[in-house]
Amino acid sequence: MTDLAIYDMDRTVTRRPTYTPFLLHCAVRRQRWRLLLLPLVAGSMIAYGLKLIDRARLKEFNHRLLIGGRVSRSELAALVDGFAEWQVASNIRPGARRAIERDKAHGRRLVLATASYRLYADAIAERLGFDDVIGTGSVIGLDERVHAKIDGENCYGPAKMRMIADWLDASGIKGRHGHARFYSDHVSDQPAFEWADEPVAVNPHGKLRRLAQQRGWAIEDWG
Repeated sequence: MTDLAIYDMDRTVTRRPTYTPFLLHCAVRRQRWRLLLLPLVAGSMIAYGLKLIDRARLKEFNHRLLIGGRVSRSELAALVDGFAEWQVASNIRPGARRAIERDKAHGRRLVLATASYRLYADAIAERLGFDDVIGTGSVIGLDERVHAKIDGENCYGPAKMRMIADWLDASGIKGRHGHARFYSDHVSDQPAFEWADEPVAVNPHGKLRRLAQQRGWAIEDWG
């Protein structure tokens, strides 16, 4: 039986979020004129805050604004690699590196489970030594163009737990894996915390900290 270590990415493994920086990274290096659309990006965030759109629509809308509706995968490849190198060099919590090294040394299967797009999360995970990635997919057409549309669910909240369960099933280890450790900074991951054998709240915000204290979950400061 294989023990698991499942990590959230943004603000858990990384110090700062990655999604908007990725969009800006692409816009600046590919089509700088798209920066003129930033007021629309700000407007979409206000609409999300007012609950007029959900997180998935917010992502799709801003992807379309700052990257484009359909972009060749080959055209994005160098941008993804450059962004991943930047994140690994400057945006990884020291405690995350230590936890990854510890879990790998103990023979755990390392899984990154993130609401961020696999479009770039795969590249970050590979550089950090993860074995698998569960994340938000992008629709990719027969012409190998990446569309500004999510493939399936946005890997956030209860959907993340459903996607973890689907991954366990597809990997053939559902019901046969060993001890599962889960790390995250945010209370939206409560379903995965509840499922895990060993939930670990990493640099938790207030609501998660209170929940972790009530449930007796481990709390760690990764710097």
